[in-house]
Amino acid sequence: MNQRIGAFAKRFEDITGSAIREIFKVAAQPNMISFAGGNPASEALPDAQCAELAREVLLSDGKRILQYGATEGYPPFAESLAEYLREHLSLEVGQGSLLPVTGGTQGMRLLCDALLDPGDTVLVECPTFLGNMQVLRLGQVKLVPVESDGDGLIPEALEEAARAHHPKMLYIIPTFQNPSGATLSLERRKAVAQLAEKYGLWVAEDDPYRDLRYTGEPLPTIKSFDRAGHVVYMGSFSKTISPGLRVGYLLGDAQLMRKCAIGKQSSDLHTPTLNQALVDQYLRRGLLGPHIQEILPGYARKMNQMLGELERFPQGVRFTRPQGGLFLFVELPEGISVTQAFQEAIRRGVAYVPGTHFYPEGGHHNTLRLNFSNSTPEQITRGMGILRELFGEILHR
Repeated sequence: MNQRIGAFAKRFEDITGSAIREIFKVAAQPNMISFAGGNPASEALPDAQCAELAREVLLSDGKRILQYGATEGYPPFAESLAEYLREHLSLEVGQGSLLPVTGGTQGMRLLCDALLDPGDTVLVECPTFLGNMQVLRLGQVKLVPVESDGDGLIPEALEEAARAHHPKMLYIIPTFQNPSGATLSLERRKAVAQLAEKYGLWVAEDDPYRDLRYTGEPLPTIKSFDRAGHVVYMGSFSKTISPGLRVGYLLGDAQLMRKCAIGKQSSDLHTPTLNQALVDQYLRRGLLGPHIQEILPGYARKMNQMLGELERFPQGVRFTRPQGGLFLFVELPEGISVTQAFQEAIRRGVAYVPGTHFYPEGGHHNTLRLNFSNSTPEQITRGMGILRELFGEILHR
């Protein structure tokens, strides 16, 4: 860098690009089989339907849609979204409690700006989504991992961390967690809401995968047990309609949402109105439910196929069995580094995400995350065969 130019901001000194984004560059190479991303399946993206809906909304309300809009959202979308949350999630939507955002990442950024000061402590699951860990680190906060197991975050560990560290916020993905695939049990959801009230803790409940359920019954949100107004529910249509639309929302305390709206005004002013109008049509016409039901069987088949391939891996390899979502989490015996094996996997034509990137304190080099949604059945068979052979070689060295 030219030394005559001022230095970069200090908050970027310890921030690297998202590991997934860097891996995407490798995964985009010709003939690479990528289990690394989190993209919806290409065949699940409703391009023709979106084109038809876009034409209709522009013909019916084009002048308003193409003009600057309100930060608080396109009014028809705000209305249909509120009704959807009341009807499908049994959530209360009060005046000023709902804010459309430009994707879940912006929602997390707005919460950080509104709630957190440099040096504040934030509790996170261990492991957790690396993208939002990066958002939190840009806010110069201290991340404290809280132990999780197959049923999600452990309430006793949460209470211990709350007592010891006096945190400002808990960030949690309760349903088909990224990367583990775990789902927080009903009793633990209640416990998280109770502990948030007891310790005056804000909870960012990030729930983008909840509609991608292949088996079992849906669970109530943590927000539905929130008596004190400490839980902010973070929703998104990226996994169910399209990530390219960048339409999500925050539901929380009205005063907090007002602070977030002020932050959004100085960020992007408002979420693109045409995109809000498209999602509004999915909600208003009852198109979302049938679309989700149409895409679920394909995802379930891919997940079960990948699980079947994992069952053929060498003894000592453990893996999660989620009821939904887009990811499987794999653990090899201690002392085996899939982080070091990554480059060899790439050389053989397969990409994954080393699990170390999902842990606030690093380590756990014997773990990896696999995505099944955006691969064909043939790619799953071939790619998993390559990994089975590679990990078998490593285990027998």
